[in-house]
Amino acid sequence: MTDANRKDHWENVYTTKGESDVSWFQQDPAPSLELIDLAQPAPEQTIVDIGGGASRLVDRLVARRFSHVTVLDISDAALEAAKARLGARASEVQWIVADVTKWRPMQTFDIWHDRAAFHFLTESADKAAYVSCLKAAISPGGCVIVGTFALDGPERCSGLAVSRYDAASLAATLGHGFELIDTRRHEHTTPSGVIQKFQFSTFRRE
Repeated sequence: MTDANRKDHWENVYTTKGESDVSWFQQDPAPSLELIDLAQPAPEQTIVDIGGGASRLVDRLVARRFSHVTVLDISDAALEAAKARLGARASEVQWIVADVTKWRPMQTFDIWHDRAAFHFLTESADKAAYVSCLKAAISPGGCVIVGTFALDGPERCSGLAVSRYDAASLAATLGHGFELIDTRRHEHTTPSGVIQKFQFSTFRRE
């Protein structure tokens, strides 16, 4: 998939479907919040949600009074939906429209969170670009939380092929410099009632 096609795909998804019409919709982002809590972040620490789209995680982080939250997504429409939902509180968040494989972060972050974005990268070059961006963005000692489809999870999502992982294969993809501190499985129920098997792995940057 070319860069333009990738952006067009996700803009089409978010302009033709409602927030709760996509399979990854999650009313309560409890699994992500539990993993963020593992890092015991202070309110002033920096958190970036990669591929956050219209996710409700940002609502919870703002409600918890985290003051340096960034949401990155390739889709303008996705971020506009999240901003509209937050209303006046949207001004408390840094919003970045970018393809993470092309993004050049201007700051570092204490927590990198990615639920269901990385697994859409199936080409080796895109995966390498993601990891390069991650290494540039995460502070030493920072936490990296990546949720993907598990090895027995779906092979496709939103009409696209995906890469499936367990903790070992994800660690191998990230390479040296990341210590695995937690891994767990999660069964996500889509709005249509389908069970999707995920794995969430948390690493600390060495």
